[in-house]
Amino acid sequence: MEKIDLTKPVLVTGATGYVAGRLVEKLLAEGATIHAPVRSPDNKEKTKYLDELADKSSGSIKYFKADLLDEGSYDEAMKGCELVFHTASPFSLNVEDPQKDLVDPALKGTRNVLEAANRSESVKRVVLTSSCAAIYGDAKDTLDMPNQTLTEEIWNTTSSLDHQPYSYSKTVAEKEAWKIANAQDQWKLVTINPSFVVGPGINPHATSESFEIMKQVGRGDFKMGAPEFNIGCVDVRDLANAHFLAGTKPDAEGRHIISAHNSSFMEIAAIIKEAYPNYPIATRKLPKFLLWLIAPSVGMTRKMVAKNIGYPWKADNSKSVQQLGVTYRPMKETIIEFFDQLVNAGVIEKK
Repeated sequence: MEKIDLTKPVLVTGATGYVAGRLVEKLLAEGATIHAPVRSPDNKEKTKYLDELADKSSGSIKYFKADLLDEGSYDEAMKGCELVFHTASPFSLNVEDPQKDLVDPALKGTRNVLEAANRSESVKRVVLTSSCAAIYGDAKDTLDMPNQTLTEEIWNTTSSLDHQPYSYSKTVAEKEAWKIANAQDQWKLVTINPSFVVGPGINPHATSESFEIMKQVGRGDFKMGAPEFNIGCVDVRDLANAHFLAGTKPDAEGRHIISAHNSSFMEIAAIIKEAYPNYPIATRKLPKFLLWLIAPSVGMTRKMVAKNIGYPWKADNSKSVQQLGVTYRPMKETIIEFFDQLVNAGVIEKK
């Protein structure tokens, strides 16, 4: 059981992202020196939220130029690091070219980061941000699982480039990570498999699907009714803490489902409606047949509607609680603080 030395620099890929922002905040509070490989280190607009965190903390942050698709571009940033967090991977549900926009960055990016770890002399542990999407493709898949529940032993076998390409990208990237990890014995791989991430980020203007969905709710896109879409949810701050524990606990191993609540769009809408009664938010269910009819016009496929709407969603998070020591915030607190942040920042119009 190796002990990670936090006085050595810690590499965080995708540091300007939603999840990584809260992870960087946690590491800086612990006094760590962070190596942040980014596409444009000189773009101060991109790094300003991280810089503000660093200024207020005992830790520090150093930027390096790197690109997920460029072989060898992580070598310099990885020098001297014992701990590597690979969080960078695109999360988008509407893309024109799934191979180019999702699979290549996820798969080649993972390969490039882990091959850099192989070349380094210092890396002892890599924590990979995977997803529950690498465990299941559609909610309907859960019907065939033991107790109809997602666990770390299960892998997604139903996604492809043509159907649920985001889930497919996460699956092939995590499988590749385990393949590379098992072929060497210098460093240990630990993976984090979150469900849908919500909650206030360090940047209220972030571009993430989570922010997009909150904006849609605030605008009234679902005022006619919310789809019966059951999902798991986790607060971004709890997820950042899970990453930190996976990186620093000596006995952390394997995959970890990080999901606080088995929830739904209906529950999220109800929490917001109660706290913000003036917003045009759905209080009733949108019939599945109606969503199926309009699916193409709202950026969804009919196959996706058929296989996800109305099915239960349940995940077992006991490994994260018992072995990592993760604690989870109440769902209500997460959703209200998230919506509050977006209203106060002007991202959602005040009413």
